[in-house]
Amino acid sequence: MSIIKKILLILPIIFIGFYSPVTANEVKKIGKYKDWESMVVIEDTGKVCFAQSSPILQSPKSNNKRDAKLFISFRPTDKIIDEVSVTAGYEFNSNTVSAQSGKNKFKFDIKEQGFAWIADNKIEFRMIKRMKKGSRIMITGYNQKGSQTIDHYSLLGFTKAYNSSKKACS
Repeated sequence: MSIIKKILLILPIIFIGFYSPVTANEVKKIGKYKDWESMVVIEDTGKVCFAQSSPILQSPKSNNKRDAKLFISFRPTDKIIDEVSVTAGYEFNSNTVSAQSGKNKFKFDIKEQGFAWIADNKIEFRMIKRMKKGSRIMITGYNQKGSQTIDHYSLLGFTKAYNSSKKACS
């Protein structure tokens, strides 16, 4: 089974935990570091660890705040490390989803079920390296109607949340 298919099978299980009541054994917060937190999910197929954050600013401003999140995940059973993914709280259209921190820009290649991923591990590594050095990253996406959204994420606490998540799955 390809890595992408595994991701698409595993991710809905993880994110169901964010939208429905779960027991402490299923999703566990292992640390809160300023604007980031690290989490662990124990599944039948193994442990999944991830760092996550919500936007500090969303554009356009709306009374209906979107449930956007940025993730860095580790799945040791599937030999997946440093997996970058994002959701803007809606289904993306066919336009590009991108991240920008300073002059550095990163393109998300895969869009499925309201999430976007970067297909190239080297690009993920460069993005994470930039996130460790930066103070903010912006994610730009387009909804099904073609409207652009920009989510601003603080990177305060990112390195500690990243290291905590990585250690929990090593």
